[in-house]
Parts: sequence; structure tokens; C-alpha cells
Amino acid sequence: MTGRINIMVNTYAESPYLELDYKSRDKPINYKVLLVTVPSNIGKGKVWYFLCPATNKLCRILYSVGGRFLHREAFTGCMYESQTYSKKNRRLFKMYEKAFGSDKLYEQLYEKHFKKTYAGKPTKIYMKLMNKIVEEGKSIAYSEKELWFLA
Repeated sequence: MTGRINIMVNTYAESPYLELDYKSRDKPINYKVLLVTVPSNIGKGKVWYFLCPATNKLCRILYSVGGRFLHREAFTGCMYESQTYSKKNRRLFKMYEKAFGSDKLYEQLYEKHFKKTYAGKPTKIYMKLMNKIVEEGKSIAYSEKELWFLA
């Protein structure tokens, strides 16, 4: 399914806002979400938040359920996909993540413009990735693998 959304942001107005204009199930929807700034905790600059039109709560992420973008607490009965899995499946996914999670690290390692060295020395990011790959390889004990499949 594809869609189109027009987003307009106005941070210069007296009350800064984000305007959303789109269609949901062939019904045109247009509304504004107010933007609020809070001073940064390190004392430099400010952090922008959405002010949810339904709950009036500050948030950094708006979720789309039922055609509107709102704070997650505006929806009832919603769950993350992983919450719908059985206990056994969650354990299996956790084990597979350990076994195949290093694939994501290798993808980062072999990205097009990834720098492994700078001035002849390995970069900090390269060293962190290599250490994570090594640690993930050590984290799976053979007996643990057997237990997961026998359970």
C-alpha cells in the first residue's frame, strides 16, 4: 500500500506547528500538531517536542493508528508486533538475534563509505564494531543452543 502525505512545518509562528495533510481510506485529513521547545539538559540549545492533539502530552514520536498521528497513549488496545508472539517464539527470536545479530554489524562494516582506518590506524567505530562481533560470537554457548531447541 502506498500513500502520500504533505507536511508543513512553521517554527516562526507565535505557536510553532506541524501541519499534516493526507488521505486515510479515501478520506481527506488535515490538522495541525503544535510544537513545543524545552531547554536542553546540557544547557545549550533546545529540544523540540510534539504536543499531542488528543492527550496534550509532549512526545518525540507520533504513531499512526486509525488514520491519525498521535501520542502512543491516545490509542487503546494497541500492541507492538513482538507482544503478540508466544513466550516460546519470543525466546526463539532472542536466540536467533544472538546467533544472527552480527549480520547487522557486518552490514555496517561493509557500507559503501565506511572508514576502517584513518591515517593508518583503525578508527574507533571500526574497533567498536569488531569488538561487538567478537563478543556476540562468544555469547552463545553450545549447551544454550541445545536447550532452546529442546524446550
